[in-house]
Amino acid sequence: MTDRNAFDTKTPPFETDELRSSLGKFMRSDFVDPVTGQTNRIGSFTWGVYAFFDYDGEPIYVGQTKESVSERVGRHLTGQRTDTVAKSVLDPLEVKDIQIWPLPQFQGVTAKKKPLEHKIAAQHLNALEYLIHQKLITESRFNAILNEKDPPAPTMVVTEPASFKGRIVSDAVIEIRAHPDFRISRRAMVISRLSQGIAERKIDGGEGGLRRVLLTQAKRLQWLADQRYSALGGDKTVPVGPEESSDVEE
Repeated sequence: MTDRNAFDTKTPPFETDELRSSLGKFMRSDFVDPVTGQTNRIGSFTWGVYAFFDYDGEPIYVGQTKESVSERVGRHLTGQRTDTVAKSVLDPLEVKDIQIWPLPQFQGVTAKKKPLEHKIAAQHLNALEYLIHQKLITESRFNAILNEKDPPAPTMVVTEPASFKGRIVSDAVIEIRAHPDFRISRRAMVISRLSQGIAERKIDGGEGGLRRVLLTQAKRLQWLADQRYSALGGDKTVPVGPEESSDVEE
């Protein structure tokens, strides 16, 4: 008989609970503004650029926020739907580290209260996103990340500000997710969902963003599968002999 308590539990799944806890700890981390010397929690900043990194240290996604770093990043990773996750562009289970470039000089700037400053802040934010986007593509072994769209060309020149980088998964979760066979299966699943979505939406050449994501995911899967295959011995482990036949001898 099925244990009724298994359906009554109010405890979230282990990995979900661990992620929320680790992400919350990350967002409460102190960030010291090198210009003013003021200390604030990294998740409390309104304006900033963020990037996700996978278990191989590869940059996989870059985004920006004008609302709240903790809220924006949280929507990506804790089950609150975003277009990026809904389209299978980004798999939250691939994210191990986050890097955030906050813009404390624009804290409290809103379109309603300070329209001119808000316009300047938005231009600065767009330019910073472009800068980080290009930088991480250069640092990637695939020369690509998983963004469906490219940031617009900047209208001003900015320099990279101080950033904060940290891990957002616990050791217990890493033990589960870091195994290459688990990650290979996840990437294959994401590719399947993404390609199905492209087929169902009839994506053509005018919407190449998703097709580029699919190509990048395929490269990432091939690289990981090749690393795993080689680590286990590669061609030396392939048996030699006739293929098995399904024919039954009389």
